[in-house]
Amino acid sequence: MKSEIKNLCENRKARHEYFIEETYEAGIELFGTEVKSVKLGKANLKDSYAEVRNGEIFLYNLHISPYEKGNIFNRDPLRVRKLLMHKNEIRRLAGLVAQQGYTLVPLSLYQVRGLVKLQLALAKGKKLYDKREDIAKRDAKREAERHYKEVYR
Repeated sequence: MKSEIKNLCENRKARHEYFIEETYEAGIELFGTEVKSVKLGKANLKDSYAEVRNGEIFLYNLHISPYEKGNIFNRDPLRVRKLLMHKNEIRRLAGLVAQQGYTLVPLSLYQVRGLVKLQLALAKGKKLYDKREDIAKRDAKREAERHYKEVYR
């Protein structure tokens, strides 16, 4: 049976701001009302990042809106959340981030078999000229496709 993946939230700016080297799947430690809120699509990955501390990975600035029916069980929307990964993956990521100037950027939150997972990317920041180059390539591609449609219509 093929497991269905439901995309809950995406960090659209990440692919524009960073070169994505590798991606990893990580579990995320959430409380009950947070899970309900995320499944309703009330999460925002903008400006969020992950750090390795004491052999564990933590996610910062992930905003999960309080669940409307959660009353006293709601948590702080911007609290630090622990990510769940294998220890050897965490050690490898910690070494790369410390030595080679990489950063850990969340790309998306999605649901697999009822569990909320996070797609985490090992990324390097782009310079302004890299961003301009990407925009120029995208525009050239669009222009070529537009021209192709006009000629072969």
